Amino acid sequence: MITTAAISGEQLVFKGRDNLLHGDPTTRFEDMIARVSVNLEKRSDEQLVRDGRTLSDPAARENALYQYLARNGAEALPEITKAIYGDSDSDLRVNLLWALEWLEAEQCRDICMAVINDHDHRVREWARVFAWEMGWMDQDFRKPREFRHIEGRTFDQTIYLHITCNIYIKLGPTNDMWGHLLISPQMLKRVFGQALACNNLSTRDDEVVVAKTLDGLHADGSKHHEAFLFRGFTELTNPTQGNFYFETQTKRPIFLSGKANDTSQGVVEDVTVPFARQGQWFLNENIKVNDRMAIEYVRGLFQGWSYVNLDRIEASGGDFYFPGNSILSTLHHPEVGPKTNGFVNGRFKGKVVDWDGDDIVDLNYLPAHATVKGEVDSNCDGVPDEPGRHVSDWRR
Repeated sequence: MITTAAISGEQLVFKGRDNLLHGDPTTRFEDMIARVSVNLEKRSDEQLVRDGRTLSDPAARENALYQYLARNGAEALPEITKAIYGDSDSDLRVNLLWALEWLEAEQCRDICMAVINDHDHRVREWARVFAWEMGWMDQDFRKPREFRHIEGRTFDQTIYLHITCNIYIKLGPTNDMWGHLLISPQMLKRVFGQALACNNLSTRDDEVVVAKTLDGLHADGSKHHEAFLFRGFTELTNPTQGNFYFETQTKRPIFLSGKANDTSQGVVEDVTVPFARQGQWFLNENIKVNDRMAIEYVRGLFQGWSYVNLDRIEASGGDFYFPGNSILSTLHHPEVGPKTNGFVNGRFKGKVVDWDGDDIVDLNYLPAHATVKGEVDSNCDGVPDEPGRHVSDWRR
């Protein structure tokens, strides 16, 4: 039997660790498919720059600049810098700052450090995080600060997630032709909904709820809600950092049209859809609720499967970016599995910030329309709209 005592302290030592090789050529699926997929973004560089400068919709501006940066790397920095310094939208500026982390270019540090004291408090907050994690600044972004925790809410923390996503789509009946869509954070919000990472400090090591709200899907203008309960493990050997791996297996309706709530081609109810997320959270020892440190910053990776109705998209003029297009799916269902043609992966980041302009960090200010079991709770009273329902009712 292996006991705790047997592996504690200095007793567990791997001899010759310095002689281990680190050149195993094993690769991840997303790395290989990224090399062979065809970019489905067909705008020219000139059009992407023009759209990034002039479109009135900040999500469309941001998505154009993400495409331009992904295509041109460091050569895109002059245009990206203009947007970081001059665009009027906070999310766009934060998300482009994040994208600087993907580049090996010395200018990225200077661009980020130039907005450390920006007039926009959210840009300031995120610039300090990026500068810290990239080694551009020695000072830790975590510091003593005034915070607000609202008692009586379902969750102790509701953290707004910035998410960038890749979808690799099988373009035919065989496996030798793949397309790639890069979706920027605000455009992902437009298509899939804005996600919040929701936790209670007493249970967050083992479970977390991701609650999503999507605008523009329902004809009556009401918001569409989805919720996912993730369970897993968190490694806590560092008292101010957690490393986690969580999975969800959530029952949801699969609309065979490929668009949420569109029943024109039928719907398969109660399909169990898997999804995985892993990453790290960073605690602030000066922000405590019931003597437990709160998460100030979280970052990570996710992956899963989707169904993209290519015929529908082609018939509508090729537009992908509309609410509810492409739905999370599974390979393990007799009817839905054969239609599942998309591999989804990406990155997320979230941070507690001041949401109401009073210079106080908000832990659970943002409303999470979910129960602790990952059910939809439209009025946030802690009681599900319908027990066991994880998606807004499409039948109404």
